[in-house]
Amino acid sequence: MTDTGMPSTGGAPEAVSTGRRVAIGCFMTWIGFLSFGMVGALTSRFMTFVTRARSCPDVPACNWHVYVGVGGLIGAITLPWLVVRAMSKPKKTT
Repeated sequence: MTDTGMPSTGGAPEAVSTGRRVAIGCFMTWIGFLSFGMVGALTSRFMTFVTRARSCPDVPACNWHVYVGVGGLIGAITLPWLVVRAMSKPKKTT
């Protein structure tokens, strides 16, 4: 028993199960899509300002949906990949 009351694992780091990786990866897909989609919306507004393009009525950029879609796809791919990759690395013991 360790000082935390949990049984010791013999010094080997505990591996994360495949089911947990899949579940966290699926959750991170939605988070990545939404967060990078918002970055894409901000990028569309910035590009409208830089290129001095005209604004559509009631929206800051006419083609915001393209930027949100591309940013969302990038986020939906990269964020789960980074999180699952970080989970699969063994923890360093000091």
